[in-house]
Amino acid sequence: MKRILLLFQLFLSIVTFSQNVKVAAAADLRYAMDEIARLYMKTNQGTSIEVVYGSSGNAYTQIANGAPYDVYFSADIIYPKKLKDEGFAITEPKLYAIGRIVLWSSTLDVSKGMEVLSPKIRIATANPEHAPYGQRAVEALKFYKLYDQVEKQLTFGENISQAAQFCLTGNADAGLLALSLALSPNMIKNGSYYLIPAEAHRPLEQAFVVLKKAAGNKTAFDFCNFVATPPAREIFEKYGFTLPK
Repeated sequence: MKRILLLFQLFLSIVTFSQNVKVAAAADLRYAMDEIARLYMKTNQGTSIEVVYGSSGNAYTQIANGAPYDVYFSADIIYPKKLKDEGFAITEPKLYAIGRIVLWSSTLDVSKGMEVLSPKIRIATANPEHAPYGQRAVEALKFYKLYDQVEKQLTFGENISQAAQFCLTGNADAGLLALSLALSPNMIKNGSYYLIPAEAHRPLEQAFVVLKKAAGNKTAFDFCNFVATPPAREIFEKYGFTLPK
């Protein structure tokens, strides 16, 4: 009988563990993914979706070095592809959204577009060394032939969410940020944005993969399937993402 009870307890611990999902997500997803995770947990009682936000490049490095994540939602499909090629992912990268960048400010008339930027204006964005949104911001500045003029005025956040905070706290006059963050309540209330034309930079093809750690975790796969359902897609659209068919 004791052996049966021990086996039953072990079974319960496995079931409980399988209902916990740890997600590494790009910082531009902070508001959208929080809503999606809450909705999933509300409709799937007993599950736990823990989301850790940061730059896509840093998350890739952490996963490659053994960080215990189950799912990885990147702001650029390149990193999920690398994880799959290197044996860290057990699914093919799946596109879940296309991101956009904006020029945001609480003090400048951004309706005039990128021409409001000058060498006197402090500009925040994400570090282009490991953040896709920062890379696209640099591309946009070069597209408008502004990069050389404003390079010394650029302030890089560790990720695009931190860059947005620099703008909100007055440590930058303007920001080249994710549209999804510009549409968050706090930023809508405190400033305005100009949507940078898509042709000014490479597309932000955002994709996810399920990682090796989640091989036996049914909830991880179920949550990824949920991301493609109409309720989740509505949340992505609410925050300005273009959705794949």
